[in-house]
Amino acid sequence: MSHVELQVSRQPSTARALWQGLRPRHWLKNLLVFVPMLAGHAISGATALQSLLAFAAFCLCASSAYLLNDAMDAEDDRHHPIKRHRPIASGALPASLARTVSAVLALAALGLCAYYGWLLLAAVAVYFGVTVAYSAWLKRLLMVDTVTLALLHTLRVLGGCAATRIEPSFWLLAFSFFLFLSLALLKRHSELFNLERVGKEKTSGRGYATADRAPIGMLGMNSAFVSVVIFMLYFNSENVLKLYRHPAWLYGIVPLAMLWLGRLWVLSFRGEVNEDPLLYVSKDFVSLAVIAACAALGAAAV
Repeated sequence: MSHVELQVSRQPSTARALWQGLRPRHWLKNLLVFVPMLAGHAISGATALQSLLAFAAFCLCASSAYLLNDAMDAEDDRHHPIKRHRPIASGALPASLARTVSAVLALAALGLCAYYGWLLLAAVAVYFGVTVAYSAWLKRLLMVDTVTLALLHTLRVLGGCAATRIEPSFWLLAFSFFLFLSLALLKRHSELFNLERVGKEKTSGRGYATADRAPIGMLGMNSAFVSVVIFMLYFNSENVLKLYRHPAWLYGIVPLAMLWLGRLWVLSFRGEVNEDPLLYVSKDFVSLAVIAACAALGAAAV
C-alpha cells in the first residue's frame, strides 16, 4: 500500500475520533439555554430562535473546550481506567489537530455571538475563559473543580438569558447552582468509587483520594437537598403568582425531585453511575419519567 493510500485509509478513523473528541452527547447540557425562555413563560418564535442561536454557540464553545482539555490532559488520562479510551489519550486523534480544531471552533462561537450581540458574547466569552482556566488549573484543586462545574452549568442558563434578553431570576440561578453542584459532586463520587474498585488510592491530576468518597457524598446529598428547599421557597415568591394560575400543582414536583436525586445518589454509592450524571440521566428510564412528570405538573400549573 502506498503512502497516499495509507493516509486515505486512516482518514475515516481520524474523522471518527475527532467527532468523538467533540463529545456531541455532552451538547445535551447546552439545552439549559432554553430554560429562561421556558421558566419565564416567554415562548415565541423569536425567543426560540434566540435560544437556538445560543445553543449553537455554546455547543461550538463546549466542543472547543473539550478538545483543548483532552489535549492538555492526555498524559493523566492514559493512567485513568476509563478516560484512557478518549481519542487523544488513546492515540486515535493527534493532539496538534485537536488544538487547531479547538481554536477554529472557539473563534466560530465568539464570531457568532459578536454578530448577534454583546450580551451573549460576554456570556460565552466568560464561559470559555472559565472552561480554559478549569482545564489548565482549577480541575486540579480540591472542591474548586466541582464548584467551577456548577458555575459553568449556571453560566449556560445565563447565556439563555443573554440571548433572549430575559432578566435572570435569583431563584432559578440559586436552584441551578446547588442542583449542578450536587451532580458535579456525584460525578466525582462515582469516579472515586471506580478507582477504589481497581485498587487505586488517588486520582491522577486531581486533588482527590478514595478516602474522600464519604465527605464528597455527604456534601453532594446536602447540595441536592438545598436545591429542593430553594425550589420550595420559590413557591412563596411574587414570581409564582405572576407566572402561574394554579401554582399548587408545583408542589408535586418536590417529592419527585427528592425521589430522583435520592435515587441517583443511592446508585452512585452502589457504583452504578459510571459516566457523567447528565449523560446517565439521558438514558435512564426512571429519570426521564420523573422529568416528564415534572414537566406535566409545570404545564398544569400555568
